[in-house]
Amino acid sequence: MSLDKSAGESRELKGLVFDIQRYSIHDGPGIRTLVFLKGCPLHCLWCCNPEGIENFPELVYFNKRCIGCGKCLKTCPNNAVYFLDTKGFITDRDKCQRCGQCAEVCPPRARVISGNAYSVDDVLKVVERDRPFYMRSGGGMTVSGGEIMLQHRFVSTLLEEAHLRLINTAIETSGFGSWENLLNILNHTDYIFMDIKHFDSDRHKELTGVPNEIILANALRVSDHALSSEPRKPFIIRVPIIPGFNDSESNIKATVGYVKEELKGVSKIELLAYHRLGTSKWERIGKVSPTEALEPPSKAKMEALKEIVVQADLECKVR
Repeated sequence: MSLDKSAGESRELKGLVFDIQRYSIHDGPGIRTLVFLKGCPLHCLWCCNPEGIENFPELVYFNKRCIGCGKCLKTCPNNAVYFLDTKGFITDRDKCQRCGQCAEVCPPRARVISGNAYSVDDVLKVVERDRPFYMRSGGGMTVSGGEIMLQHRFVSTLLEEAHLRLINTAIETSGFGSWENLLNILNHTDYIFMDIKHFDSDRHKELTGVPNEIILANALRVSDHALSSEPRKPFIIRVPIIPGFNDSESNIKATVGYVKEELKGVSKIELLAYHRLGTSKWERIGKVSPTEALEPPSKAKMEALKEIVVQADLECKVR
């Protein structure tokens, strides 16, 4: 299915990107470049990339980088920056208009803006730097978020152009969005990752802010799409394992049962252990992590949950 757009429109189309990470080996085959798009309809309590939730640019402050020069205070047009003897230079987030002027004058990059407009060519210029690694390893580009469907036209165009340049493509999605928009994306995708964060819809809404009916319905459609594609597309279900939130055996059994019985196109389930690497990111955007005190699951716990998947004759990877 081709998108209704001219070549000129494709060149002008821009997406809001908060990071491009090179040399990844976990989000698709081979060595990959990950493109993270900003904006997500889910607000998962454990989010490890909270700077990707809002669909607008945000100020990120790395206090340990600050050298105390005071240029941010002098530059801010909204008087949103002030100094405290005990904490250094503080930003009043209510006054901050995210104009980026403080970031522009910050010598050590203690202040940066998360979320910048990239054209398709802008992104692919970065991606193509590692083409030799893709060729040797079978790698390519993976588009993640945030949630990619919030910027579906940009994502579809980016993936289509990557294919024209013979770059393997993968996506990571929550599955929460319009099937039509997701299908446009899938038509230019070689490798599919999709999350099921909790099988019970009410609990899913408590943890993420949205129910899961749309997600499960789209998972079924993605499964059919993967099966009917030639060649068949790898379709991987990911389940983040968050202690006390969704790590019960009953939840994992329900999820595995659904995958086994309904999602015939799924090639693997990945269990992703909660980690604390994202905790400090919440503070950098002026927020408090809802799971600040949460500890990662034990190795024994992860192995026990993996056994549930394996007993259902499904391939399982623990990360």
